[in-house]
Amino acid sequence: MFQRKKDIIYVILAGIFITNALVAELIGGKLILVGTAVMSVGILPWPIVFLTTDLINEYFGEKGVKKLSFLTAILIAYTFFILLFAMKIPAVEGEGMITNSQFTAVFGQSTWIIVGSIVAFLVSQLIDVSIFHFVKNRTGKKMLWLRSTGSTVVSQLFDSFIVLGIAFWIPGIMTTEMFIISAFTGYFVKLGIAILLTPFVYLGHYLIDNYLKK
Repeated sequence: MFQRKKDIIYVILAGIFITNALVAELIGGKLILVGTAVMSVGILPWPIVFLTTDLINEYFGEKGVKKLSFLTAILIAYTFFILLFAMKIPAVEGEGMITNSQFTAVFGQSTWIIVGSIVAFLVSQLIDVSIFHFVKNRTGKKMLWLRSTGSTVVSQLFDSFIVLGIAFWIPGIMTTEMFIISAFTGYFVKLGIAILLTPFVYLGHYLIDNYLKK
């Protein structure tokens, strides 16, 4: 019964994790201004990914997160492949219908953005899980906030610079100055949200513990 309950928890957390990662990729092509810096709106679902990553790390270990991360990267690539195929099929023309150009404008992210997002996702996840368990091995079950926030502090710095670097700086869409400002802005926004979500990590921990003990 205990193992069955753990399996249910893993499926729920994995579903939340994958859904938010895919949504972030689908809406990531829209850029917004935060002050004077440019930032992708795809940043919005990532705090939920951080939260579920920490809970999966806590209950299912390094292997649980790595397997899910690679699976999610494959699913992201698959999603973009389906979108690419869908863009090649002519749309029905008529009043109120979505045109080919409109569909492509929303979902036709460039190859650089796709590659950048997948690479950044995998690198940041692998760094996150490594730091999380490095801290956990030294603190035991204490200081959940430290391993949760600490892993996010480092992993999201890499994520912010990798995704913008590959997607916008390498192709020459962003200048070096804009790239650095935007990367740090995105990083501090994600970091701030992650810190605010720390109580929810404890809440999730409490709810899962109670469910497993029943």
